[in-house]
Amino acid sequence: MDGKHMQIGEVAARTELSLRTIRHYEETGLVVPSARSQGGFRLYTETDVQRLMVIRRMKPLGFSLDQMRDLLDATDRLDAEPDLGPDEREALLKRVREYEQSAAEQVEKLRVQLSRAEDFAATLRSRLEQNAPGTRP
Repeated sequence: MDGKHMQIGEVAARTELSLRTIRHYEETGLVVPSARSQGGFRLYTETDVQRLMVIRRMKPLGFSLDQMRDLLDATDRLDAEPDLGPDEREALLKRVREYEQSAAEQVEKLRVQLSRAEDFAATLRSRLEQNAPGTRP
């Protein structure tokens, strides 16, 4: 941990998540503030912010809270347990690879959707240009 603590408002600004969303992720166990101030305010570290960013990036790809929790558990264990046995390390890496593959598949689906949306918008622009006042013979 880097030792610098941030209050939830700063974390919300940095992650572009609402206070309510951050609290929800805390309630579901996805992220836990690293500390509390004497007044009871949630305090977060850079590590907590990075964890929230992983969650923020997974959400639009359709990952469930359970999937987010599973991936974070795997990456936490890989990062925190340097003496994992080779079989356990490989099992964790396999989980991470599966999420990477799923993310890549979702990204491709989103690219197709974006391309279709761009085509649709272009079709509408063209129709508007054809029917704009003063453009008809």
